[in-house]
Amino acid sequence: MRVPDLDLDLLRGFVTVAERGGFTLAGQALGLTQSAISLKVKRLEELLGKPVFTRGAKQVTLTREGESLLAYARRMLALNEEAVRQFVAPPVSGRLRLGVADHFVPRHLAPTLARFARTWPEVRIEVEVGRSHELRAALAREELDLVLGKRRDGETEGRVIFTEAVVWVASRDFVIPHERPLPLAMLPQGCMFRDRALTALSRAGIALDVVYTSPSLMGIAAAAQAGFAATVMGRTGLPDGLVELEGLPPLGTAEMCLFGDAAGQSPLVEPLLNDLRAVS
Repeated sequence: MRVPDLDLDLLRGFVTVAERGGFTLAGQALGLTQSAISLKVKRLEELLGKPVFTRGAKQVTLTREGESLLAYARRMLALNEEAVRQFVAPPVSGRLRLGVADHFVPRHLAPTLARFARTWPEVRIEVEVGRSHELRAALAREELDLVLGKRRDGETEGRVIFTEAVVWVASRDFVIPHERPLPLAMLPQGCMFRDRALTALSRAGIALDVVYTSPSLMGIAAAAQAGFAATVMGRTGLPDGLVELEGLPPLGTAEMCLFGDAAGQSPLVEPLLNDLRAVS
């Protein structure tokens, strides 16, 4: 049996629909009509023999097969772009000061920087890891060129890289107490995840006790891994030793965004975004 080749153009349409949340918005992003995007997705589904989207009245959502395909598609598009840039794109050099929210560390940051360094060997990249709102303040002071971080509910600034579920996590042997307040390990005040977690517990009438505070996400993870507190993280970046905790109020999703070059003028922005999507 001959295995069919996946068309990168079809994959690009599919990924854009998934990231933009609809066929019309995807068409606008790619300069195509809504029907043209629909046709690309239909051809891809025919090629695979499986649906990649569930089409609702107001939105489209990925099927289980679509979720699996999305990771492959992002990697294939990123690798294609890397290869094309290697032979076609003009050389780029300079300095890039990049602020990265520690939600990208360690799982996302290392492979992204490795790919970036291979593709742009003449670019000196300087990375500062910290909390999203602090990095964005540094960006406003022109101390950074770009910031990768999350934006708060209702904000429109920044370019969305990916959306992830926000979940309660703890060590495997952690048990939610019923006779005393829920012990929590949290980032300091000002953290969106902290605010959302405390608000959700308060609305649910669940008593809480912030027993551990750290400015570092790795510090929070260490406290949760030790088993004496629960915490809140994005689902895509769970460190080893932590699992999702059931039985607590849902926390919704968070948008991870690129700040500082929303118009995409820099020749480094799109490659950086593609590299991030490839490992997210």
